[in-house]
Amino acid sequence: MDIDKVLKERHSARRFSTKKPKWQDIIEAIDAANTAPLAGNIYSLRYILIDDKEKIQQLAEASQQNFFQNVDYVVAVCSDKTSVVKSYDERGEIYCRQQAGAAIENFLLKIVDLGLSSCWVGAFVDDEVKRILGLPYDDENLQVEALLPVGYEMPGKAEQKRKPNLDNVLWFNKWKNKYMKEPRKPEAV
Repeated sequence: MDIDKVLKERHSARRFSTKKPKWQDIIEAIDAANTAPLAGNIYSLRYILIDDKEKIQQLAEASQQNFFQNVDYVVAVCSDKTSVVKSYDERGEIYCRQQAGAAIENFLLKIVDLGLSSCWVGAFVDDEVKRILGLPYDDENLQVEALLPVGYEMPGKAEQKRKPNLDNVLWFNKWKNKYMKEPRKPEAV
């Protein structure tokens, strides 16, 4: 894997071909997600690999993301925050979200490395997605963090969104300081 190449190639795919990926590749990407950093080494994430076309259709409707109803696989990333919150109180909720984000990014990078595509879908009707996936509605410790449709992207040039210029997002030592070292001031003569 050439990490720089994978980082540059990763994008949100919304047009998938009918070619079916190997489910073993998706398991490999889930294994990569499983290597993400953990708060206190407490693992809170669970994954559901969905290949049931009816469930995929229902998930597409619950997320209003019709573009992924054509894929053969969707991965649901779920958090069980019980143990993390028990160890870290309210900070545990933040740590669970951070763990989920790190794992999802690992998954997405591995998907690209395997020649596949996906899209991080985080907007959906929570209770409806929980119902479709069989998660208990009343357990507030269980959250669906993301739905990740997986497939081969439709041939053709994918529209790459511009990423922010580093000069606009990187500061040094304090907010809005653009210089690693203060610029030299001319000495008085």
